[in-house]
Amino acid sequence: MKVRRPTQAGAFYAGDAKALRKQIETCFLHDFGPKKRPEVNKNGAREVIGLVCPHAGYMFSGAVAANAYYELAQDGKPDIIVILGPNHTGYGSAIALMNDGVWRTPLGDVEIDVETANLIVQKAFIVDVDDAAHLFEHSIEVQLPFLQYLYGSEFRFVPVCFQMQDLSSAVEVGKALTEVLASKNAVVIASSDMTHYEPQRNAVAKDLAALKAVEAMDEKRFYS
Repeated sequence: MKVRRPTQAGAFYAGDAKALRKQIETCFLHDFGPKKRPEVNKNGAREVIGLVCPHAGYMFSGAVAANAYYELAQDGKPDIIVILGPNHTGYGSAIALMNDGVWRTPLGDVEIDVETANLIVQKAFIVDVDDAAHLFEHSIEVQLPFLQYLYGSEFRFVPVCFQMQDLSSAVEVGKALTEVLASKNAVVIASSDMTHYEPQRNAVAKDLAALKAVEAMDEKRFYS
């Protein structure tokens, strides 16, 4: 079986299982996090369909990410998770997914959902099957340990890496995901740091404007 090995273990997050679990627990208990350990609600309503999570090192943004994952745990357990992340390396196709194999972290292996991945490629012609885009990319990898902390390896996922992030491409992929995931117990995670190197006041203003556009389901406003 194809194995995508971790490239950020020991850098963006702790490199062994015991230390990584402790690091993630610290993120949940942090003042910038939910300040409590998550418990997966087995009877959760499963109403959450999407999250936005940062992808910096856990020492920088792990506590912020923990807020999103705490809410996901309260909502129950998804079967399939599609993780959308930006391409920082420039390798691979403009929009690329992996459609088979497993991704390994210090907490174990997570299997790619082959059926869902192939359906996305069929519905969105702009998406290619290309492993190269994922070889050294961190934006998707850093989400997996949080998910494994909650659910072990009892879920499958699809990684989609975006080098091309224009509005029309996002709309095409979004429509494909809507169609493919409509009948599935699934969550989409957008891995995004939103703002880098800006004063707090500017960052908050831009983030709030983006969130209002999301709440209004207005993708053109989001991109403006």
